[in-house]
Amino acid sequence: MLIGEVARRSGVSARMLRHYESLGLVTPADRTGGGYREYSGEDIRRIFHIESLRSLGLSLREVGRALGDPAFTPAGLVDDLVRRTQERIAAETALLTKLRRIGSAEPAGWEEVLQTVALLHGLGSESAGTRQRAALSSPEEAPVPVEALVEAALNESDPHVAGALRWALAQSGSSGTGVALLAEGLGSPVAAVRRRAARSLAGIPGDAVVAPLRGALDDSDIVVRRCAALALGTRVAADAETVPALVPTLVAMVADGVNDVDAADALRALAHRPAPGDRPGHDEQADPADLVATALAGRLTGRDTGPAVRRRLAQALAEIPGDTASRALADLAEDEDRAVALTAAYVLTLREERQR
Repeated sequence: MLIGEVARRSGVSARMLRHYESLGLVTPADRTGGGYREYSGEDIRRIFHIESLRSLGLSLREVGRALGDPAFTPAGLVDDLVRRTQERIAAETALLTKLRRIGSAEPAGWEEVLQTVALLHGLGSESAGTRQRAALSSPEEAPVPVEALVEAALNESDPHVAGALRWALAQSGSSGTGVALLAEGLGSPVAAVRRRAARSLAGIPGDAVVAPLRGALDDSDIVVRRCAALALGTRVAADAETVPALVPTLVAMVADGVNDVDAADALRALAHRPAPGDRPGHDEQADPADLVATALAGRLTGRDTGPAVRRRLAQALAEIPGDTASRALADLAEDEDRAVALTAAYVLTLREERQR
């Protein structure tokens, strides 16, 4: 069979067949009377073997080894092909993700495309300083797709860069997409990722974050629960049914001295909410102020409640209205620790002055 017929039947161009011959992969031994190459049935089978191996990703040199070395074993080469294919898929997936993110930014011209690409490269840099600058500059230079910001925020371990990314997310103006992606982050099996997701959600304004943060109150990780409780405690969108779930975590934070000032502020905000029974359409429920004061007072009787803990609880009770808080402070004014007693007495004096 002449080279033109072989090319037609095999789908391999005559030029490629000549290249195979130059490499020694296929060497037709027969010639016609006019000197043309004549391929035998064995030559054609070898051509199909070559094409089959090439379809697996083998180079022509590797094909030559596979077909020409009787001692050649395919196992190692197949493993290498698997690795190379995985690397290629990962690279192509990363490129596809980058292209989609650039497209979602809706660039008006190539200058914006280049700025977005530069910022995406910055977010993926090995340098923490470069990542931080990219996060801080994103709202001004070019809109970085919120998906890229969320991915960076969920994977960032440097605290300074993480803070910049949370700020960029809060400024992104895409709270719907960002909140949805961060909510998915709360479902991660990795506690560190869930912590980053909760902190990022806490920094986004609006009520869209309330539902995912409410779900985070039951997280197995105490840092995630604390972050969610702090964020919800200061948001008016936190409904009355959520308040009882917030109070224990916030009171524990005050007692343990973990973000105790912020926790006390959140408790004060909860205590000043209108009682559910005072609002139309709400059934009679516990007064938030009494709920908070009871929880703080109850912690005073717990074990390992040293003077520093009692002093922090007294300071937290200062801004909680109602008789329950006043009675707890009166008891603390008689505390055996002078600093605790003075703190409680001073707070009681201020409360009495406000009531006049």
